[in-house]
Amino acid sequence: MALKVLVVDVGGNNVKLLASGQQVPRKLPSGPTLTPGRMVAAVRRATAGWRYRAVSLGFPGQVKEGRITAEPMNLGRGWTRYDFRKGFGRPVRIVNDAVMQAIGSYRGGRMLFIGLGTGLGAALVVEGIAQPLEIAHLSYRSGKTYEDFLGKRGQDRMGRKRWRRLVWEIVPRLHEAFQVDEVVLGGGNVKQLKLLPPGCRPGSNANAFAGGFRLWRGSGHPRGRPARRARRPRVRRS
Repeated sequence: MALKVLVVDVGGNNVKLLASGQQVPRKLPSGPTLTPGRMVAAVRRATAGWRYRAVSLGFPGQVKEGRITAEPMNLGRGWTRYDFRKGFGRPVRIVNDAVMQAIGSYRGGRMLFIGLGTGLGAALVVEGIAQPLEIAHLSYRSGKTYEDFLGKRGQDRMGRKRWRRLVWEIVPRLHEAFQVDEVVLGGGNVKQLKLLPPGCRPGSNANAFAGGFRLWRGSGHPRGRPARRARRPRVRRS
């Protein structure tokens, strides 16, 4: 019998939830006052009728060896010290949220995932091995970072038309720099794009749930959909 898993996808605006056997995700508000204790309590209330024996947590920040190592930019504090296993009362596997979406989006070969959301998430999957990337806070132009241009604040500052032009300017450069077969553009703001740059396909928030379920399959390593006999994706230990 397959292990029943609850997937918790933490974002800057919402926390999205789905468990094995459930068809309709649930959503909770997020934001700068959301601490891990408040999040876990709200999740447990929202999923009181669901049955699950393990939890996958996608976190919008730095995660190393399954532990949160830096406080998030857009949420409350206390994430690095919180005991999630104790809070949920079940085993918990934590990965960066972009990694979770990348694992759920993976079809094989070399793939770069870019999440266009409140911030800018990124992950690389090469022949089945998933690696989180910290592109967001690298300097890009005029003392501003990639996230300053491609994140939600950048879109609000510049307007949607200029933001789209910058997506078309930056994404092909990243495609070439990482030498990938394809780029998956995910995150809530991808729907603002009328057309995608060459070599890209759209992601889906549902892929985060798929990635969360894959974290617990088989040996416990993430698995991808078979394509070109791709290896099962594994999270690289930093």
